[in-house]
Amino acid sequence: MHPILVKKIEALARSRLVTVSADALLVDVANLLSDTHISLVVVCNSHGAMVGVITKTDIVQQIGRSCESIGTTVASDVMTRNVTSCCPTDSLLDALSMMEKSSFVHIPVIDEKSKPSGVVNAGDALRALMAEGKYEAAQLRDYVMGIGYR
Repeated sequence: MHPILVKKIEALARSRLVTVSADALLVDVANLLSDTHISLVVVCNSHGAMVGVITKTDIVQQIGRSCESIGTTVASDVMTRNVTSCCPTDSLLDALSMMEKSSFVHIPVIDEKSKPSGVVNAGDALRALMAEGKYEAAQLRDYVMGIGYR
Protein backbone atom coordinates (compact mmCIF):
# COMPACT_ATOMS: atom_id res chain seq x y z
CA MET A 1 0.00 0.00 0.00
CA HIS A 2 1.34 3.41 -0.98
CA PRO A 3 0.95 6.34 1.38
CA ILE A 4 -1.60 8.96 0.40
CA LEU A 5 0.22 12.23 -0.15
CA VAL A 6 -0.78 15.76 0.75
CA LYS A 7 -0.90 16.60 -2.96
CA LYS A 8 -3.95 14.31 -3.27
CA ILE A 9 -6.02 17.04 -1.62
CA GLU A 10 -4.17 19.85 -3.39
CA ALA A 11 -7.31 21.52 -4.76
CA LEU A 12 -8.93 21.66 -1.32
CA ALA A 13 -5.72 22.87 0.29
CA ARG A 14 -5.35 25.58 -2.34
CA SER A 15 -8.94 26.74 -1.75
CA ARG A 16 -8.10 27.31 1.94
CA LEU A 17 -4.97 29.36 1.24
CA VAL A 18 -5.08 33.07 2.00
CA THR A 19 -1.85 35.06 2.12
CA VAL A 20 -1.02 38.55 3.33
CA SER A 21 2.15 40.60 3.45
CA ALA A 22 4.00 41.06 6.72
CA ASP A 23 3.00 44.74 6.74
CA ALA A 24 -0.74 44.08 6.25
CA LEU A 25 -2.93 45.75 8.85
CA LEU A 26 -4.32 43.33 11.42
CA VAL A 27 -7.82 44.69 10.88
CA ASP A 28 -7.56 43.60 7.21
CA VAL A 29 -6.35 40.15 8.30
CA ALA A 30 -9.35 39.96 10.66
CA ASN A 31 -11.67 40.71 7.75
CA LEU A 32 -10.13 37.83 5.78
CA LEU A 33 -10.53 35.51 8.77
CA SER A 34 -14.19 36.46 9.17
CA ASP A 35 -14.93 34.02 6.33
CA THR A 36 -15.85 30.76 8.13
CA HIS A 37 -14.00 28.80 5.42
CA ILE A 38 -10.68 30.39 6.42
CA SER A 39 -9.11 29.84 9.86
CA LEU A 40 -5.45 30.53 9.15
CA VAL A 41 -3.77 33.24 7.09
CA VAL A 42 -0.22 32.73 5.83
CA VAL A 43 2.03 35.77 6.17
CA CYS A 44 4.60 36.12 3.37
CA ASN A 45 7.65 38.29 2.78
CA SER A 46 8.20 40.36 -0.36
CA HIS A 47 9.49 37.26 -2.20
CA GLY A 48 6.34 35.27 -1.45
CA ALA A 49 7.96 32.99 1.13
CA MET A 50 6.08 32.14 4.31
CA VAL A 51 7.38 33.98 7.38
CA GLY A 52 4.50 33.25 9.74
CA VAL A 53 0.80 32.54 10.22
CA ILE A 54 -2.10 34.28 11.94
CA THR A 55 -5.17 32.47 13.25
CA LYS A 56 -8.53 33.66 14.51
CA THR A 57 -7.26 32.97 18.03
CA ASP A 58 -4.28 35.29 17.44
CA ILE A 59 -6.67 38.08 16.45
CA VAL A 60 -8.87 37.59 19.53
CA GLN A 61 -5.83 37.56 21.83
CA GLN A 62 -4.49 40.76 20.28
CA ILE A 63 -7.84 42.50 20.72
CA GLY A 64 -7.91 41.34 24.33
CA ARG A 65 -4.42 42.71 24.98
CA SER A 66 -4.69 45.98 23.10
CA CYS A 67 -8.03 46.77 21.52
CA GLU A 68 -7.21 50.44 20.86
CA SER A 69 -4.20 49.65 18.64
CA ILE A 70 -5.94 47.07 16.41
CA GLY A 71 -6.18 49.59 13.56
CA THR A 72 -2.43 50.24 13.49
CA THR A 73 -1.05 46.80 14.34
CA VAL A 74 0.53 44.93 11.42
CA ALA A 75 0.63 41.19 10.70
CA SER A 76 4.30 40.79 11.59
CA ASP A 77 3.58 42.07 15.12
CA VAL A 78 1.10 39.27 15.82
CA MET A 79 2.07 36.35 13.60
CA THR A 80 3.44 33.06 14.83
CA ARG A 81 6.93 32.73 13.40
CA ASN A 82 7.77 29.13 14.30
CA VAL A 83 5.30 27.45 11.95
CA THR A 84 4.54 23.75 11.66
CA SER A 85 4.11 23.04 7.93
CA CYS A 86 4.15 20.21 5.44
CA CYS A 87 5.13 19.64 1.80
CA PRO A 88 2.99 18.26 -1.04
CA THR A 89 5.10 15.08 -1.02
CA ASP A 90 4.50 14.38 2.68
CA SER A 91 1.99 11.69 3.55
CA LEU A 92 -1.41 12.79 4.83
CA LEU A 93 -0.87 10.56 7.86
CA ASP A 94 2.34 12.43 8.69
CA ALA A 95 0.57 15.77 8.27
CA LEU A 96 -2.24 14.63 10.58
CA SER A 97 0.32 13.40 13.11
CA MET A 98 2.00 16.83 13.12
CA MET A 99 -1.37 18.50 13.64
CA GLU A 100 -2.29 16.13 16.45
CA LYS A 101 1.00 16.64 18.30
CA SER A 102 0.54 20.41 18.23
CA SER A 103 -3.28 20.45 18.60
CA PHE A 104 -3.66 22.21 15.24
CA VAL A 105 -6.57 21.91 12.84
CA HIS A 106 -4.72 23.54 9.92
CA ILE A 107 -1.14 23.59 8.68
CA PRO A 108 0.29 25.35 5.63
CA VAL A 109 1.68 23.45 2.67
CA ILE A 110 4.95 24.95 1.43
CA ASP A 111 7.48 24.16 -1.29
CA GLU A 112 11.26 23.92 -0.96
CA LYS A 113 11.54 27.73 -1.10
CA SER A 114 8.93 28.15 1.69
CA LYS A 115 6.34 29.45 -0.76
CA PRO A 116 2.83 28.43 0.34
CA SER A 117 0.64 26.39 -1.99
CA GLY A 118 -2.23 25.53 0.35
CA VAL A 119 -3.49 24.87 3.84
CA VAL A 120 -4.29 21.33 4.97
CA ASN A 121 -7.38 20.99 7.12
CA ALA A 122 -7.51 17.94 9.41
CA GLY A 123 -11.08 17.13 8.39
CA ASP A 124 -10.21 17.21 4.68
CA ALA A 125 -7.22 14.94 5.29
CA LEU A 126 -9.29 12.46 7.33
CA ARG A 127 -12.02 12.35 4.66
CA ALA A 128 -9.42 11.64 1.95
CA LEU A 129 -7.86 8.85 4.02
CA MET A 130 -11.25 7.31 4.79
CA ALA A 131 -12.30 7.43 1.13
CA GLU A 132 -9.07 5.73 0.08
CA GLY A 133 -9.56 3.06 2.75
CA LYS A 134 -13.10 2.34 1.53
CA TYR A 135 -11.86 2.05 -2.07
CA GLU A 136 -9.08 -0.36 -1.09
CA ALA A 137 -11.50 -2.45 1.00
CA ALA A 138 -13.88 -2.67 -1.99
CA GLN A 139 -11.01 -3.75 -4.25
CA LEU A 140 -9.95 -6.44 -1.79
CA ARG A 141 -13.53 -7.68 -1.41
CA ASP A 142 -13.97 -7.87 -5.20
CA TYR A 143 -10.71 -9.75 -5.59
CA VAL A 144 -11.59 -12.27 -2.89
CA MET A 145 -15.09 -12.76 -4.32
CA GLY A 146 -13.60 -13.53 -7.74
CA ILE A 147 -14.86 -10.37 -9.44
CA GLY A 148 -11.36 -9.02 -10.03
CA TYR A 149 -10.13 -5.47 -9.77
CA ARG A 150 -12.27 -2.54 -10.82
